[in-house]
Amino acid sequence: MSRLKKHRGLRRYYKNLRVKNNNWSGLNFYDPEHAWFDLWHTHFDWRGYGNNSFKKRKPHLDKLLRHFDLLEEKAKSLQTDYQIWATLIDFDSYHDALFLHTPNPNHSNFPWTMKDLSKTTTLSNKELNYYIDALPGYEKRYGQADEAFCVLFKKNLGIPVVPI
Repeated sequence: MSRLKKHRGLRRYYKNLRVKNNNWSGLNFYDPEHAWFDLWHTHFDWRGYGNNSFKKRKPHLDKLLRHFDLLEEKAKSLQTDYQIWATLIDFDSYHDALFLHTPNPNHSNFPWTMKDLSKTTTLSNKELNYYIDALPGYEKRYGQADEAFCVLFKKNLGIPVVPI
């Protein structure tokens, strides 16, 4: 007999997505010598719950965008140039990520640029498309790699990752 594993605590999990914010206390924004980020990023759907339905993905996206604003406020204290952006993958919620990048001693890859992106959507996930279209204040660029994706960034926030 085949049994599906019941996921316990999901109500609490989704409530925490709505109400809890990371405080970014582990990130150094104030010491000019150590305040650098080499394509630092974080994911919000570590278990890939959003891959099954957009209803499960939306709370993760909401948290990602809420943290975009929180990271924006923190990054303003950096004493160097920076880039902030998010990537949303067509049907792979696990890989949706928020990025922060600055000049750094590891590589000379600053500023990070993404080329050959379009203002026209490449996404086939209609619900994700509607969600992205309704976002105010974000620039949206679309591309295709292994899967279609969208890059979100804000004008006049650091150095854009996509030529405007």
